[in-house]
Amino acid sequence: MTETSTAAAVAQSPDPDGSDGPGGPLTGVTVLDLASVGPAARCTRILADYGATVVKVGAVPGSGASPIQPPFYAYSGSRYLKRTAIDLKDPDGRAAFLALVATADVVVESFRPGVVDRLGLGFADLSAVNPRIILCSTTGYGQSGPHAAWAGHDINYLAVGGYLATTEPRADGGPPVSGATIADAAGGGLQAALAVMAALIGRGADGPGTHLDVSIADGVLWMTSLAVDEHLATGAPVGHGTNIITGRYACYDTYRAADGKWLAVGAIEAKFFTNLCRLLGCPQWTGHQLDDDSQDAIRADFRAAFASRTRDEWVAALAGADTCVTPVLTAEELVHDEQYVARNAIVDVVTTPTDGSAPTRFRQVGPVLAGMAAAATPVAAGDPARSDTDRLLADAGLSGTHIIELREKGVVA
Repeated sequence: MTETSTAAAVAQSPDPDGSDGPGGPLTGVTVLDLASVGPAARCTRILADYGATVVKVGAVPGSGASPIQPPFYAYSGSRYLKRTAIDLKDPDGRAAFLALVATADVVVESFRPGVVDRLGLGFADLSAVNPRIILCSTTGYGQSGPHAAWAGHDINYLAVGGYLATTEPRADGGPPVSGATIADAAGGGLQAALAVMAALIGRGADGPGTHLDVSIADGVLWMTSLAVDEHLATGAPVGHGTNIITGRYACYDTYRAADGKWLAVGAIEAKFFTNLCRLLGCPQWTGHQLDDDSQDAIRADFRAAFASRTRDEWVAALAGADTCVTPVLTAEELVHDEQYVARNAIVDVVTTPTDGSAPTRFRQVGPVLAGMAAAATPVAAGDPARSDTDRLLADAGLSGTHIIELREKGVVA
């Protein structure tokens, strides 16, 4: 293919999976994402749903790198994402990536501390081609400290950040295993997205970029800070059962209904507790909400009351009566819950494979965070096999001939 024909193909190539994005407050912001899974992928998922152009930069097939490939449905099915593959260890690949950096706003990476510097892609290297670039490095323990080189996953960060120790233990007394990747999602992904947005605002129209050191363990520490600050201020031990939000009192607990399903009770305020006692037929406990000596008896009466009716019967009687009672919903139940349905939280998705195979449909959680543009229905899922490399490199100023050479060399795909 000649340089002219390559340029023409790039200019005319369609965008079949809707990766140009939904629009939103981050429209016009370009993010290069070097991660495949974890907190960094959570971060760029948020940025894309707020309108940023997110480019997934993966490894070239056969280059020796073997990053984790998430299932097709993970991270919202790659909606609104563009894709390229570049061999960052090859000097030409590094140069091609830096060409993308020159017109980008943010680079998000999740390598071990020091790796991007060894690749020649550290903050100083990126700033040399784009002084306004924001580099967001997400790691388990941050870029510094004696644990910076430790490997880990969600459960490890929940452990060292105090979260597991403040949660109700298992029957054998051990810390529980969380049912959601809380550290990855909130301690890491949300923290990183918030930091990026703050950095974009702080940079302003003509300010310099910055390097964001996102530690997931630090994020979990922040999430557990109510308990930690209580200990620091009082010297008292904190953990499960030491205060009102960690299970000390019957007003903040879970209870089994007659059908074996569960209800969550969060009646912290006295007025809500009073309503709950009255509607459960336990008015004798109204004045004993925080009486430690009465908690076993209150729990026994509450358990007996909740066991007399089904979960949904209790929800009908209590949820709308200022008692802070809700059902404990499974994933299978919540996708049909009337509240989420009314807010269009679950959306239909259609794939448009680049290999010519038939489109498929599935459902996923939509862009539900405040300020995100509502998703069109059906949402176009991203195709992991899709490549936007030619268009992206041409937009970065590389000639058609150069792009062909890089492809033939196996540096990009």
